[in-house]
Amino acid sequence: MRYSIEHKHETRERILDAAARLFRREGYGGAGIGPLTKEAGVTNGAFYSHFKSKSEAFRAVVLSGMAQLKDAIVSLKAEQGARWRRSFVSFYLGQRRTCELGESCALQSLTPEVMRADDETREAYEKILSAVIDEVSSGLSDLPGADHGDRAIALLSLLAGGVTLARAVRDPAVSERIANAVSRYATALVDAPPRRD
Repeated sequence: MRYSIEHKHETRERILDAAARLFRREGYGGAGIGPLTKEAGVTNGAFYSHFKSKSEAFRAVVLSGMAQLKDAIVSLKAEQGARWRRSFVSFYLGQRRTCELGESCALQSLTPEVMRADDETREAYEKILSAVIDEVSSGLSDLPGADHGDRAIALLSLLAGGVTLARAVRDPAVSERIANAVSRYATALVDAPPRRD
């Protein structure tokens, strides 16, 4: 039986959605093809008709997740102007910190897995990360100075690291304290001119 192009596309999207949740929740090493296909509701054959390997599916998940982050930043900038920065910090340290791990941001949840990935995945990640950094940087262009790219890198690192720490602790009060501290310094980073030593 031959499937339509639309059916194949829907199946691929279902596999990617399931893989995204599983890789975020279990990590690359903890997410086998069997559990992945079960979560997607497809056979192993269906998986391999869309992806040559688990690493190819992981790469697709990473690129898709990072593109979603970039698109969210584009939308925030378009909707809120310069106010996007505070909204982004608040959203990242709020909803992105407290959502289910399987729904978390690719920057925070998948980056540690990319460190262990193959060269092709790391190269693709570096390219999409650069695009995210550029998008953040362009949203800082109204700030004085010429270090917008460095500020973008610092902001993304601070947010991703802060969420990682806040998710790792068990005590909700400690998690909240981490989020509040990161929020304060992240907001200062994107609102105030840099110190010149």
